[in-house]
Amino acid sequence: MIALLFAVALVFQDPTTLSPQARALIAPVAEAIAAEEARQAVLPPAVDVRERLERMGQLDQVGRRAAARVDLSLLPESERAAARYALRAPIAAMDDRLLAELLPLVPESGWFTPEVYGEGASSAAFLIIQHSNIEQWRRFVPVLEPLALAGQIDGQDYGLMYDRLAISEGRLQRYGTQVTCTGGKFVIDWGNIEDPENADARRRAIGFAWTLAEYEQSFADYPPCEEEYR
Repeated sequence: MIALLFAVALVFQDPTTLSPQARALIAPVAEAIAAEEARQAVLPPAVDVRERLERMGQLDQVGRRAAARVDLSLLPESERAAARYALRAPIAAMDDRLLAELLPLVPESGWFTPEVYGEGASSAAFLIIQHSNIEQWRRFVPVLEPLALAGQIDGQDYGLMYDRLAISEGRLQRYGTQVTCTGGKFVIDWGNIEDPENADARRRAIGFAWTLAEYEQSFADYPPCEEEYR
């Protein structure tokens, strides 16, 4: 869920150019990442790829969880764009680092299946690729599709990556996972879903637990979003 909040391009913004209010508002994101890095730094070395992936997954998510609690609408409108970019910068840097660590670990079979690596490690690998770039999505969507259809991986993971690739290539999404911002709220963009009347049926078939209406409702308590979000 939190993974969806960072689909737009990330642009570095020097946080020292922001007002004290803005710096204080976004500070928890970098602090959360630093705290998790410090926690992991004193752990014994990971015993295997599974444990290594699980730790990488924690690093992937910790900044995003902190960012989801930041309400940039508290800032003057003129400062929000700069603050948003500065907030995302440490997350983007971590994404790049984790991708570089992950790719050499990809097994010859093509993916980290839960059966071999465990649910947590498989999910972590998915998140890192989901937060990477179109080149990686094009590589891994064809790998994940047969695994999802065979029930060997979480079908929701496949659906999320399929939709992100589709949007990036200018195609309609299939499962409605990529929300948009309207009136300060994250909503389903029904006009950007192929055959929308049957979208919930497709979601059920691949393993999604929620209907699109339920999915949209899950964003109700998020801080106000910015209209530029797509």
